[in-house]
Amino acid sequence: MQIGFRRFDLALRHHWAIATDLGRGGGKSVYPVVFVELTDAEGRRGVGEASPSSQYQETHETVTEFLARVDPSRLSFDDVAGSMAYVEALAPGRYPAKCALNIALLDGAAKAAGKPLCGYLGLGAFVEGRHLSSFTIGIDTPEIMARKTAEAAEYPVLKMKLGSPGDRENFAAVRGAALDRWIRVDANAGWKTKEEALRNIEWLAADGKVEFVEQPMPPELPTAEWAWLKERSPLPLIGDELYQSAADVDRCAECVHGINVKLVKTGGVTRGLEALQAARARGLKTMLGCMIESSVLISAGAHLAALTDYLDLDGNVLITNDPYTGVRNLRGMMSFEGVAAVGGLRVTAR
Repeated sequence: MQIGFRRFDLALRHHWAIATDLGRGGGKSVYPVVFVELTDAEGRRGVGEASPSSQYQETHETVTEFLARVDPSRLSFDDVAGSMAYVEALAPGRYPAKCALNIALLDGAAKAAGKPLCGYLGLGAFVEGRHLSSFTIGIDTPEIMARKTAEAAEYPVLKMKLGSPGDRENFAAVRGAALDRWIRVDANAGWKTKEEALRNIEWLAADGKVEFVEQPMPPELPTAEWAWLKERSPLPLIGDELYQSAADVDRCAECVHGINVKLVKTGGVTRGLEALQAARARGLKTMLGCMIESSVLISAGAHLAALTDYLDLDGNVLITNDPYTGVRNLRGMMSFEGVAAVGGLRVTAR
């Protein structure tokens, strides 16, 4: 096996900021990712992607440092589980890099089996016309957020970032431009106490078309405080930073009504699949989300759509220079129709 990897700067369509960016430079216009390509002696190839976030103390440098330590002779498309056991043992954490390797291994293995990834995983065929993704509006001034919302008129469900001092003005601006569309709210742990979170959730509930609130408080708050909020919340609560892997499912069952799985957070499709299945087994609602990502990671996520109640797979429509083609986002509906590639992730380089 040979391994190649490269940094690539995804250019955002609009300046991007969330609650955790406030006070740290205020967001970004370029988002560095790392692409990984594996090639074996038979000419079989697999591609993967790491989208590291400073929110989890990861950068493109931490990704490439980890990848440089990987012995490609220990990787095989014919033994994904054994390959990942070796990768996992190299170092704790480093989930974005492990995610890229896991996706590349599965891409190559599914192609070798002549199946799309969802079929290779035993999830059946991707069902067209069933999987609707929200479209995200990042934190900005009310005027810019209203403009972004108007530009996103084709998307029937919006997800907006809150968790800043201007929450009420920002929400009013988005609602004014969104008319009667459903809005999902993500506070990114921006409300620091259960009392503040409850006040804000009650205010949002009065709107009548807020679907749920994601990560209202910091994940490190005691379980008892989360349980207090869950008991009183008039809207469903979704845990994101609260749910890193399947190991967190018992706590999340006490704290929230559902969870958000991101492949770069869990370490790839294999762990992401485990995380979704564990949450469903505990009766939690499931969502599959993303960072700023290209069509490689977004397509990988789309193959798990059958296990979700909600999708937030819009990373590749938030950028202008996607170097790959894969799953399409047609007015919010995820679709592989018309995509040339048929096996693995179903992505091709432009």
